[in-house]
Amino acid sequence: MAKPHGPSPLPDMDAMMDLVQAFEGLAAKDPLLTGARLSDVIRLVPGKRAILSGMVGERPAIFRFYIEHAEAYARRDWAELQRTRCFMSDGDYQVNAPLLHVPELGLVVVARADGVPLMERIRAADAAQRADFLRPAAEWLRRYTAPSEELTDVRLDGWYKRIERGMARQRHGALRRAEAAVLAELKRIAAPHETGQWRVAVSHGDFHPNNLLADGARLTGIDTGGSAKLPLYKDMARFLSHMARRGLIPSGEERLGVDAQGLDAFAEAFALDEVERNIWLPFMLGVEVLIRIEAKALSEKRIRKAARFYDTLLDGLRDIRP
Repeated sequence: MAKPHGPSPLPDMDAMMDLVQAFEGLAAKDPLLTGARLSDVIRLVPGKRAILSGMVGERPAIFRFYIEHAEAYARRDWAELQRTRCFMSDGDYQVNAPLLHVPELGLVVVARADGVPLMERIRAADAAQRADFLRPAAEWLRRYTAPSEELTDVRLDGWYKRIERGMARQRHGALRRAEAAVLAELKRIAAPHETGQWRVAVSHGDFHPNNLLADGARLTGIDTGGSAKLPLYKDMARFLSHMARRGLIPSGEERLGVDAQGLDAFAEAFALDEVERNIWLPFMLGVEVLIRIEAKALSEKRIRKAARFYDTLLDGLRDIRP
């Protein structure tokens, strides 16, 4: 098995290698793992998980080992893959096929999906065609959430606590200065609707364009497994803001700092009502800005792009009349 390139924290490398050795020992005697073998390290998330490529028989596979809460997280992700695979196993909108679950190792194995990350596909497309990928992405998410959607009372306290924790970690002065203003606008637009209701569903949890693999017309969602019910608008905001932070506006039309046609695609795919479209989706865009902190070592170019996104979002929030 090839080791990852570049520096990795030694305790995490040790933990991963312990998992690999345990896997190899179990594979030698467990019929469930016959033909399963590891090859390369794809990603090591310190203290959380290790992701490796490999094979299950003749089938290319992805092996996800959990380091933190290993058995519980693996069981959660396996259950979610079983649930979603029931209605996303064919057609243009799919999830990875689940292959193996080894609870004692905190391991979930899925089939390796064909395709390239959607953001790469968007960047490689002619400028006039880039926006064509936005509606299919929205439709993928709609198919994923539809079976678990329900209407619940709005609850904002937890989101404000997450925002507070995120803002405390911000180290970039240019971004920190905009954050207090963004939070003030979120509270302003949300206040008249705090006693209302919004739609929630089991969310993807990390729905950005690189977690959709494009192969022709087919989109396969990867890195799924979140089992919490969240407001629908959170995954939409994650997708749109991920591109905006990097200066990618596929349609060339901007609103609230993100792609305007992307906003419309999600609004249409989910049939958002006026409050959902004009209050809760913008609110969750602001949440994304305030809880997803830019890395300390980020390049100046990326910081400038992020700062522009913050400023344009803030201007859009100020125009909202709740």
